[in-house]
Amino acid sequence: MPPRVRTLSQAFRAIFGRRAKKIPLDAGSSCPNRDGALSQNGCLFCNAAGSGTGLHLKGFGLRAQWAVLSQPARRRNEALLAYLQSFSNTYGPPERLAALLAEMAQLPDIEGICLGTRPDCLNNKKIKLLAAAPVAHVRLELGLQSANDATLTRINRGHTAADFARATIDAAAAGLSVTAHVMAGLPGESVADFLATVDFVAALPIAGVKLHNTLVVAGSPLAALYAAGGYVPMAREDYVTAVCRAIARLPVQVAIERQNADPAPGELLAPAWAADKQGILRDIAERLEREDIWQGMERKTGKCLRRPGGIIPPGPP
Repeated sequence: MPPRVRTLSQAFRAIFGRRAKKIPLDAGSSCPNRDGALSQNGCLFCNAAGSGTGLHLKGFGLRAQWAVLSQPARRRNEALLAYLQSFSNTYGPPERLAALLAEMAQLPDIEGICLGTRPDCLNNKKIKLLAAAPVAHVRLELGLQSANDATLTRINRGHTAADFARATIDAAAAGLSVTAHVMAGLPGESVADFLATVDFVAALPIAGVKLHNTLVVAGSPLAALYAAGGYVPMAREDYVTAVCRAIARLPVQVAIERQNADPAPGELLAPAWAADKQGILRDIAERLEREDIWQGMERKTGKCLRRPGGIIPPGPP
């Protein structure tokens, strides 16, 4: 029986022929949603560190970070990928991106590059720079969160779903792999809204997807909304249901790179269940097994799909 979910590990094995490791690096990038170009408040849910290590502010350059953080994976003979994770790493002039790529290309034993960014921080010139990087694999992690433009306005994203679609199509056409970030439990959204976002990204040329539950973290605008009673986090059972339904709707070739969010130590305010990362993963795995759900079984066709051992009807949206 084939696996129920295609993982990033499986995708990387197909690319590199062995295990691969993304080494998180901090390039000191900014974000138009924080420096005043769009806003100074950031996205509603975002923490102050932009989900990064903060090592750049402590004076560590990319090479110094790489030298330390890549050692465990190097000892395991894993393929090494530089991962610019925090904030929007293609923000700014193309010359800055070109300099970052040139610096990363010189990192010892590097085989791939992953960059987190926003769809409105990409253009054709930047995409061409990324496509020309002298490594075996370049992966763009693009934040979408929701395909509903009203939600995007509500959470202060500063871009539209159409911006995401354009960036994804252009990047994929240039040979880049795109990973979409989507969130369940955003203010004003239901499970059905989340699944509509999943359907939106599934119709685009994505190589991967990261599924996140919405976290209320200290210092975020969402924390203030939560404290005032204006936001109720998603229930654990509802999130497990949402993820399992999303898995069923995603194409089998898409790597499901994450199934739940990973709060940093000390930042989580709510929901309390989000701290139990491994328990949530077990809940999802058990639900997939119990209900015989597998990736791609519901591809917006409204039809029953055949799997070895029986016919599985599509569930409710």
